[in-house]
Amino acid sequence: MEDSDNHGFKEISVLAENSGRIRRLKEESGKPVIGYLCCFAPPEMISAAGALPFRLTGIPGGDTSDADAYIEPYGCPYARNILARAARGDYNFLDGLVIPHSCDMIQRLYGIWTYYHPLPYSYLFNVPHQLTPWAQRFYKRELGFFKESLEKFTGQEITDTALRKEIESYNHNRTLIRDLYALRHVNPPLIKGSEILNLLLAGGALPAENFSSLLETKLTEIRQRQKEKTAGPRILVWGSILDDPALYLMIEKAGGSVVADDTCIGMRLWEKNIPLPIDLYNGFLEQYFIDFQCPRTDRGPGVKRFNYLLERIDQYDVDGVVGYIISFCDPHKFDYPDLRDLLKKEGIPMLLIDDNYSFEPAEAVMTRIEAFIELL
Repeated sequence: MEDSDNHGFKEISVLAENSGRIRRLKEESGKPVIGYLCCFAPPEMISAAGALPFRLTGIPGGDTSDADAYIEPYGCPYARNILARAARGDYNFLDGLVIPHSCDMIQRLYGIWTYYHPLPYSYLFNVPHQLTPWAQRFYKRELGFFKESLEKFTGQEITDTALRKEIESYNHNRTLIRDLYALRHVNPPLIKGSEILNLLLAGGALPAENFSSLLETKLTEIRQRQKEKTAGPRILVWGSILDDPALYLMIEKAGGSVVADDTCIGMRLWEKNIPLPIDLYNGFLEQYFIDFQCPRTDRGPGVKRFNYLLERIDQYDVDGVVGYIISFCDPHKFDYPDLRDLLKKEGIPMLLIDDNYSFEPAEAVMTRIEAFIELL
């Protein structure tokens, strides 16, 4: 990790390790690497097709000059960052790309990337924005199209047996991750939020069985730790994608403990196991569409859609919420006013960090976090 006092808490070691790790796995296995964004296209299906799924991440505050000509200044800085990395060749180990219609800008990213930097395989995974019966049928049909495209690319049939095996492997990891989160119920927590986030980021570049080994080793180590003598305010982090531990490190340096989250790399993805009914597609439907709590999906008016978050706040004995929204992230910005008002009504303090995917200026962000922690 770079020196936090001089570089705004940026962590680059995980990115470097992930890139090197996936290159080695590709060379050793001979399997193609398929990069993916967001959480709507099941990586289990990519694995069952005989490929290596790789979750794409950005570099907050990184140079985006290679993408600025293609994405307008008021466009999503996260999408711009990902495109700049692709243009620089950071993802030159990829054989394929899967991007869902999670929001308009991510879909635009797909179009720009595949036009200017085409790969042997690419797939735009269409996802409805509502949870109607028709939308659910649409999502299941899309799973079938995705399956066919993967089979055509890899030349390997995705059998129910192979798919069930991958689901079981990923479910095992979900259980292990929830075991890690359970170690944060105690006060003070046995594991820091930044540690868990780094583990989850590392898992994005690993086959399920390799990730299991990493998680099991970490669990054994952490359970033998001695609790810290002092405990700071317990924080839940909510909001846009956080694929860098900078914000968590700031909260921890200010004296807080990130004990829970509601982000798409955190508990939104790992909170439940995929059901294993006879129809495996129903399991994917529940996990990646119906139950996946992303604000890009309309769940109806009112604040009932936040009940799960209030339950998590109670479960982890949270003292305050830090919201993180990337600039121009419309889905989270539309959700924020209702969430803010609900938390205020419930007597739960909230701080919002509106950021251009850079955590800069770090001093200003840090000052706000320190003041919030002090108030708690």
